[in-house]
Amino acid sequence: MRILTFLLAFLSFSFLFSQESDLSMSSINQDLLEGANAVVRNHQMHVRLISLRDMEVDYERTITVLNENGNIHTNLFVSYNNGIHVKNAYAEVYNKSGELIKKIKKKDFLDVSAVDGGTLYSDSRVLYTGYLPVEYPYTIKFQYQIKTDNTGTVPSWSFVDNFLVSTETSTYAIEYADPSLKPSILEKNLDNFPVNVSKLENGISYKAKNIKAFKDESLRPSGHKIFPQLVVSPINFHYEGYNAYINNWTDLGNWMNNNLLKDQDELDPSTIAKIKNLVQGYDDVLEKAKKVYEYVQQNTRYISVQIGIGGLKPISAIEVDRLKYGDCKGLANYTKALLSAAGVRSYYVHVEAGSEKVDFEPDIASLSQGNHVILAIPHDGNYYWIDCTSQVHPFGFLGDFTDDRTVLVMKPDGGEIARTVSYINEENLQRTTGHFQLNEQGDFYGNVQIETKGIQYDQHFGLQRSSKTDIEKYYKHYWSNIDNLTIEQFEFNNDKEKVIFKEKVILNSVKYASKSDNRLVFVANALNNPQNVPRRYRNRKFPLEISRGYLDEDEFKISIPENYKIESLPNSIDLDTKFGSYSLGFESVGGEILVKRRILIKKGTYLSSDYNAYRSFKRNVSKMDNSKIVIIKKS
Repeated sequence: MRILTFLLAFLSFSFLFSQESDLSMSSINQDLLEGANAVVRNHQMHVRLISLRDMEVDYERTITVLNENGNIHTNLFVSYNNGIHVKNAYAEVYNKSGELIKKIKKKDFLDVSAVDGGTLYSDSRVLYTGYLPVEYPYTIKFQYQIKTDNTGTVPSWSFVDNFLVSTETSTYAIEYADPSLKPSILEKNLDNFPVNVSKLENGISYKAKNIKAFKDESLRPSGHKIFPQLVVSPINFHYEGYNAYINNWTDLGNWMNNNLLKDQDELDPSTIAKIKNLVQGYDDVLEKAKKVYEYVQQNTRYISVQIGIGGLKPISAIEVDRLKYGDCKGLANYTKALLSAAGVRSYYVHVEAGSEKVDFEPDIASLSQGNHVILAIPHDGNYYWIDCTSQVHPFGFLGDFTDDRTVLVMKPDGGEIARTVSYINEENLQRTTGHFQLNEQGDFYGNVQIETKGIQYDQHFGLQRSSKTDIEKYYKHYWSNIDNLTIEQFEFNNDKEKVIFKEKVILNSVKYASKSDNRLVFVANALNNPQNVPRRYRNRKFPLEISRGYLDEDEFKISIPENYKIESLPNSIDLDTKFGSYSLGFESVGGEILVKRRILIKKGTYLSSDYNAYRSFKRNVSKMDNSKIVIIKKS
């Protein structure tokens, strides 16, 4: 009787939830068109927790695309697998007058594998439709219904799509047939947005209206810190054949270990023997771990399967060992099993990976947080982190994909929130030394050595795997301040033990210096002159966030022609700000000019009002980097 009452209430609610509206361009508030590539007319999701093993989701998204740049926001797809059944999918396209011009039924959607190159994930699929517009603006309405017995990953919600996208209406509702199914909901960044909350008889509804498009700003915080969102976490649920009752991260880690990860790390005896032989003679735990990590890098390949598509349970270690490929879950679980065979303890870790750092929410434990899996090796009170999907990174080096963020570590006694390794300020070092000879025509011939560490290592070491053509293109872009540049020779050394990448480059430039009568004029800093002044904003809205910081140390020698002498050198300078420091100095030693440069940028989050001061600092750096030396022919 309780479920019947719940379903009747839902039917009434759904009728109100999906009322028709005017989809013409003229009906859009002018404020929502300003600075927007698209306007979300109606974005809604209704989640029904019917029982512990029965969840249904109704989804509708109507968006008006104003120009070509808005096409990426249509999101006309739904993912499914053996545990998620798509009951219906439907799309309609309208012209600028709001007139229906095309219908797309479920049978017309393309049904494709979500994963290329691996049969392990053949049940992971995507239904999608790609509409090619003939004119702008146009409006597209997309609807689907899904049903699943996995109630452990209730969809979360964001009321703002992205930058340069306005929102007319965004609604999220969740209802539950029994109070025991009531989830936890974390409301993030709602205070400054028009989000109304309504209590339902057996649930809750959130509705936001008329959110104007945000202009993107450089050096801003992650969108997760800006946009209004809901993180939804079921407490009492069923997932992939297992029931759960989760109140905190400790519970979630225990549940993962005792269910989804249990018995998945078994290996064939011959593989165990191979690994024991591999590490024979090594006593140090990290040396053993490194040998195993390198073995995985050399003997497996990675297939990209997001956690949300491929489920949370890893493929068994035996299967990965047999097929020699896996997704992040499978490869992490496999490596964990191999490490165990080598006598090395390690923990399975969920992380939200990506170029923007996203932390796990400490106050709400949910399976939906995290999109990637890595491993943590405990040693001497610290964790050594390894990403088992990378075939190129040194052991213990994460890079900017998973660094400096909170993660969930599945320890034997439960889940633990920990922070991955941080690469901050001076740790992200680039040291450049060089010597170039200038001739009377203004041409130069020189050699450069670049040494990088930390995140700057991560940005450079991929060069060694590039083609000669791509390497030359890279250097011509890197030294775009040098006209008529020719790369004559290059050589790389990747020291994985110390995590240092070294580049040696021989280059030349025709008419680098400008000739005027009996003088040559040229920019002193030829070899590290990025000219990256941040954009100007009349009314900066977001805080300034420098997520890592870095240190560049440069020293260049310039040999001038024998029959020339120095007429003028720029003044040396030292700048010191709360964002960092910069120094540039010049010395004349015989027939050579020594240029010394140092710039330190500090990690930190600053007020939006500090942005102009930071921009001024970088503008002064750019100005000094372009300061010129004048040499004159001896009389």
